[in-house]
Amino acid sequence: MAYPTALQLTVLQVNSNVQPAIGNYLLGHLNQKGALVVKYVGRSDTDLNERLLDHVGEYEHFTFQYASSEKVAFEQECRDYHRFGGEKGSLDNAVHPDRPDGFYWKCPICPP
Repeated sequence: MAYPTALQLTVLQVNSNVQPAIGNYLLGHLNQKGALVVKYVGRSDTDLNERLLDHVGEYEHFTFQYASSEKVAFEQECRDYHRFGGEKGSLDNAVHPDRPDGFYWKCPICPP
C-alpha cells in the first residue's frame, strides 16, 4: 500500500487527519518538486495520532498509513527503514526497527 501525499506536521493536521490506531509514518521535508524527502520512519502499535504529535516541531512534513496488526506495522516499518536507506545512515533513525515486546518476528528484508 502506498503512502498518501505528505501533510504539514502540525498539531492541527495530525488531529484532523490521523486516528488513534496502529500504523506507520514517514517524516521529513518536501523537495523542490513537492515530494517528501524521508528522514525518519516509524510506527505506533497503539496510537498513531499520539506518536505523530510527539514529532511536531522536529520535522516539517509527514505521511502515514494504518496497519491491520502490530505485525503488519512492524514489517512495514522494516521495509520503510531499508527502502529509505536506514542501514546506510540516510535516516535519522538511530537503529533498525525493534519488534514489539514479547514477539519474535524477523525483519522481512534482513538476511536470516
